Amino acid sequence: MGGLTVLHECLVTLPHEDFLYLGDGARLPYGPRPLEEIRRFAGEIASYLEGQGVKLIVAACNSATAAALADLQRRLSVPVIGVLAPEAHAAVLATRNRRIGLLATEATVASRRYPELVAALDAGAEVVAVACPRLVPLIEGDDVFGEELTEAVREYAAPLKDAGVDTVILGCTHYPLIKPILQRVFGRGVTLVFSAEETAREAAETLARKSIENDVGREGTYRFLTTGDPELFREMGRRFLQLPIDVAEHVEIAALEAVA
Repeated sequence: MGGLTVLHECLVTLPHEDFLYLGDGARLPYGPRPLEEIRRFAGEIASYLEGQGVKLIVAACNSATAAALADLQRRLSVPVIGVLAPEAHAAVLATRNRRIGLLATEATVASRRYPELVAALDAGAEVVAVACPRLVPLIEGDDVFGEELTEAVREYAAPLKDAGVDTVILGCTHYPLIKPILQRVFGRGVTLVFSAEETAREAAETLARKSIENDVGREGTYRFLTTGDPELFREMGRRFLQLPIDVAEHVEIAALEAVA
């Protein structure tokens, strides 16, 4: 579901392009899974999308990007971009004291990709990472702004506040939905970084650089696939996409495994 927050920015930035979104509802959440398993799932999905004739793939999931981006870029014939590098870049630009916090899934934290990306941009910057296993289930729950979620945010924010970070990367595509809670807990003195806009801009620049963009005068389409329950995807997906989802088509896991 979280990737829909990235899709929203892509639809706004690239209204003339056609989008095919595949959400792996049958195997969520990815965050607690081993990196090798996430890498396999991402490979199956990307190979399936490539078989559908797409010209660019956006890995709109931090865990999948952390686990699989380099592997996907080596294996596929179409360009593949992820969501980590734009956030690392934005965080390095935003921080004033060079202490950067990271809230993310267990898999993303375990990959250590964010510290590597930040160090490549500023070797003197420090990244304090906190895994947040409770957040995704709570955000996808019935009471997204309930007290339990607020308490979880306070718990995960505490070590970052103790470390004196002035910038926090929201390292999961679910987290923008609770940005008001996060900002309230951290205060206005802390910059929250979530770069769906940067990712959409990178997609636009990649299409233009390779001369494979659509005519800007047309109106693009978007289509949704899910390995989970299509009705659940439609209902919950609207919360993340902030646009109507009229139809979601079901894809069997076996169909993904067959093309990997």
